[in-house]
Amino acid sequence: MTIEKDFFRQVMGQFATGVTVVTTCMEKGRPVGLTVNAFCSVSLDPPLVLICVDLRSHALAHIRESGIFAVNILTNRQEQLSRCFATPSEERYENFCHARYSVAATGAPVIDDVLAFIDARIVAEYPGGDHVIFLGEVVAMGTNGQVAFANEDDKGDSTLAEYDGKTTTRKKAPLAYYRAQYRHIASDYSKPSLAAYYDEDFE
Repeated sequence: MTIEKDFFRQVMGQFATGVTVVTTCMEKGRPVGLTVNAFCSVSLDPPLVLICVDLRSHALAHIRESGIFAVNILTNRQEQLSRCFATPSEERYENFCHARYSVAATGAPVIDDVLAFIDARIVAEYPGGDHVIFLGEVVAMGTNGQVAFANEDDKGDSTLAEYDGKTTTRKKAPLAYYRAQYRHIASDYSKPSLAAYYDEDFE
C-alpha cells in the first residue's frame, strides 16, 4: 500500500491538537492571519517554537518579509475565527476577520481574548515538502492576563492592556481539533501530568 494523501491525513487526524491563528504584518502594519494547528514548542533555553505554513498560503510571503509572527491560541468560543482565517475570503484578506487585536513586542497582532499568545522573531526557515517550517525565538508571551517579555525594552512597543491582578482566563477552555472536526474538551476529568511527579522535561 502506498502512502496516499487522504490516508496520511486520516492517520494524522488521530492526534488531537489545539487550534491557533498565526498572525504577522504586511507593509504599513496591515495585519495578516491564517489558521494553523502545526505548531509546537522546540526549546526552553532559548525559548523556541515552530510553525508550518503551506507553500500556497497567502500569508507565507508576508511572514518571510516581516520576519515575525504571533501564535494566538484560540478558546472554544473562537471557532468562527478559526474558520474565517482558514478560508480565502474578502472578510479575511481585507478585514482581518473583524478581529480586534493589540501588539506585544514585534508588532504582530495579538488577538483579543485568546487563551494564550506567543510573539516571536524568525531565526530559521527550513523546507518541509509542501510546507515551510519557521523557527521562531519567543520575545513575548502571555496567558491568564499576565505577559512576559524577553527584553524589558520591548514593553514600550506593547499596546496590551496592563495586568491588574484580577483578570483571569481560568474559565476559558481551548478549542481542540480531532479527526477533522472541532472539539470541546470536557472539564469533568483531569489529572496531573508526570511532570508533577518526576523532575524531567515533560511538556
